Amino acid sequence: MAGRATKQSSAIPAWRKRIEDRIAKARALIGRLISFRSGNNRPRVVRTVRMAFAGTNISLSQPDITQKLTERIDDLKQKIAAWGKRIRRFTERSRRFNQNRLFQSDQKRLYKSLERPEVCGAGPGPDQADTVAFWRGLWSEPVNHSEGPWMEVVASQCASITPMDPVTITPDDVAEAVRRAPNWKSPGLDGLHHYWLKGFVVCHAVLARQFQEALNQKSLPSLFTTGITHLVPKDQHSNLKFEA
Repeated sequence: MAGRATKQSSAIPAWRKRIEDRIAKARALIGRLISFRSGNNRPRVVRTVRMAFAGTNISLSQPDITQKLTERIDDLKQKIAAWGKRIRRFTERSRRFNQNRLFQSDQKRLYKSLERPEVCGAGPGPDQADTVAFWRGLWSEPVNHSEGPWMEVVASQCASITPMDPVTITPDDVAEAVRRAPNWKSPGLDGLHHYWLKGFVVCHAVLARQFQEALNQKSLPSLFTTGITHLVPKDQHSNLKFEA
């Protein structure tokens, strides 16, 4: 609005700015100390070196001043390394936090941000039939679960656990689950986006009944474990789609 000043908040924390200022000043001081150690006796350099040793019993005219300069330089380098490590820890923690939050809200955007630009060859792209056959062969293999003796041990240990109360899924539960779902994410085999499930409330009772039947039968229908996979080659000239 005109006539009203707005203050933009910086995305960089104040403590990080202070640390970055310390690092910059420490690097400048290291440069002056190295310059003095190399024989530069200009008044500005000498004054900076005296300030660096202020509060100590070190004199610039003492015989071991070169060693003291080296120790002071090493001390500053260690401080810079510690400050830099603190900034890197904060940056890494913030990156993980933002990625976890983005994963909860928009997985597609997260995966896009994780992509790295790579130089691809200019040769012909993969054959669509071969690509589909390759992935279908991997994902269509039957799974042979291990029935080792350790499972009997675990089952005996869990025998004393009190079973949980029966779960009843209501249309309200379905409505709440659909309400939090993204509107236009890739749909399942029915091709129905969540946007329509949110509006077609008459379907909630049917979905609740189907989920309840799956729980009561203690087996998942194959529909629950079947999805649509999109293969997008790097050249983006074709889009492969098949069920897996």
